[in-house]
Amino acid sequence: MTHEISNMVASDIMVTRLVKLRPETDVFKAIEILVKNRISGAPVVDDQDQLLGVFSEKCCMQVLVDAAYEGLPTNQVQAFMDKDPDTVSENTQLISIANFFLITPSRRLPVLRDGRIVGQISRRDVIRAAAKRQAKHSDHSKRLLYLSALREMDDVPAV
Repeated sequence: MTHEISNMVASDIMVTRLVKLRPETDVFKAIEILVKNRISGAPVVDDQDQLLGVFSEKCCMQVLVDAAYEGLPTNQVQAFMDKDPDTVSENTQLISIANFFLITPSRRLPVLRDGRIVGQISRRDVIRAAAKRQAKHSDHSKRLLYLSALREMDDVPAV
């Protein structure tokens, strides 16, 4: 089981049916889209699905604060999106993705191929993949988890 998890990569668990936003989308419409679809963020892409940024709940908070205190200089998503989001490739290992989520506040990672978005991985996707693999094995008492790698008890390196 642990061998399976340590060999998993982004393409094994990524979601490919994504809600995508355009840079010129009205921010209040974008907020409505996130709420309606029960998602915490969405990639912002151009006509060729090139990733331009990510519009997240945090971006929504910025819109609300700016609208309340300063007025909005523009109502387009591109003014509020994260223009430099962290991303991964399809071949990024699951353990690297889990580590990234462990050490950052990010909740999602766009998956890119040649700059184009092909999927997205959330914290929940990583947890779901690990839980699904773990559920296949009934004897949980002989499993140990290490932060540096996932290994079974009999695979523990000698000290």
